[in-house]
Amino acid sequence: MRAWAMSASNDVLCATRSGQGMSQINRDQFETALLDMIGHTIAGPTEVVACGMVGSREGWVEAPYDTVPCPTMPAGFAEPKTTDPRLQVFVIPGIRQDSPPDVMRGEETQITGFLARNPNWDGVICLPGTHTKWVHISANEVVSFQTFMTGELFAALSQGTVLRHAVAQDGWDDAAFHDGLDQSLSRPERLASRLFTLRADRLLNNADPVAARAHLSGLLIGAELAGAKPYWLGQQIAVIGEGKLAKLYVDALATQAAPAVQVNATEITLAGLTVAHNRLRG
Repeated sequence: MRAWAMSASNDVLCATRSGQGMSQINRDQFETALLDMIGHTIAGPTEVVACGMVGSREGWVEAPYDTVPCPTMPAGFAEPKTTDPRLQVFVIPGIRQDSPPDVMRGEETQITGFLARNPNWDGVICLPGTHTKWVHISANEVVSFQTFMTGELFAALSQGTVLRHAVAQDGWDDAAFHDGLDQSLSRPERLASRLFTLRADRLLNNADPVAARAHLSGLLIGAELAGAKPYWLGQQIAVIGEGKLAKLYVDALATQAAPAVQVNATEITLAGLTVAHNRLRG
């Protein structure tokens, strides 16, 4: 959980974060967890605009979904009940796609922030993470989107399968990453077999676990790019994310002659939350 105290002119006064995210607390603990973070920064009535899994079925309050095609910032914020009179909380709705079934929460706010900074932008936005999203934007609307569980697959395979004996938990090898990327982009249907090769290579050739970690990442991101190709091929592309993971996607797309711009996720999130707060003001 992250929070920013904002001035009336939308400047960041302070920022804080906590490990008390949705998976760590019960529904009746959200207000306490929030006040533990921000209570010392507020004196009187304060509007709190929230996005992400706080609005999920297991969150503080279940916020509705807008259905694609729809504006990037859905209408009809949810308002959880609070006991502290200083708090008035508004939770931004998510976006749903009925066929094929898909949902997003939080990404709509980042997309809104990106479009606020880049008016009339059309193209595809990639949001890497545990569940990476590829989102088609046209005329300031979300037309369609697709989710890939690449980040979660990487964690599960590297920590919870036989590959844990072959894959290091940190470190990096660019050449191994690009090798895995090339293999999956050219033959994505061989992914399951390529995965076990990492285990066998460690047993038979004492292969470097750091290289295996990067190779695994390349295999999974390559399979994702192959699956998402109808989205990004021939499109203007923006990758919203910080640090190495987003850069991997930018570099991987570049190998396919698909240039992408990398955008700071925190700045774009704040821009999207600001749009939401301005709507509350009317």
